[in-house]
Amino acid sequence: MKLMIASDIHGSAFYLKELLEQYQKEQPDKLLLLGDILYHGPRNDLPKGYAPQEVIELLNGMKEEILCVRGNCDTDVDQMVLEFPILADYCILYEQGHMIFATHGHVHNTANPPMLKKGDILLHGHTHVPAADEFDGRYYLNPGSISIPKGESEHSYMMLEDGVFTWKNLKGEEYRHFTL
Repeated sequence: MKLMIASDIHGSAFYLKELLEQYQKEQPDKLLLLGDILYHGPRNDLPKGYAPQEVIELLNGMKEEILCVRGNCDTDVDQMVLEFPILADYCILYEQGHMIFATHGHVHNTANPPMLKKGDILLHGHTHVPAADEFDGRYYLNPGSISIPKGESEHSYMMLEDGVFTWKNLKGEEYRHFTL
């Protein structure tokens, strides 16, 4: 399965449209969203093109193609307007014999990891910083943020295909790889 992985849209229709342009070019089987879909949150400035209602319309138009986990800014009222499930705290995927624990990152993270065995992957957003790190024989991966990158990072997403994670900016330019 070919997955596009993105996190932290925070209501930005501008950056979501850029992501969806890449989605059309990449042709993945599914889009995995790691939370924080509509609301920008009290700690963040409004992202460029903040238009949650437009984000709702864009995502609902492709609801069959989306997997999603709940972020710390996602609420029950968001689920009332989105036509795909967003309230699961995590999802489990398997790739090349490795379990991938996909979550937002505000509960389960490297400081408070879920039960993972050596070689398993903790995949989350939340920090807005792309990452590929090893911790105690396990791996932590983060696609970065679509709307509000932090540190020196760019607006970014990740692709997973045939055991290879590839980080890309919203122009589709690759800048990092991780192979299982």
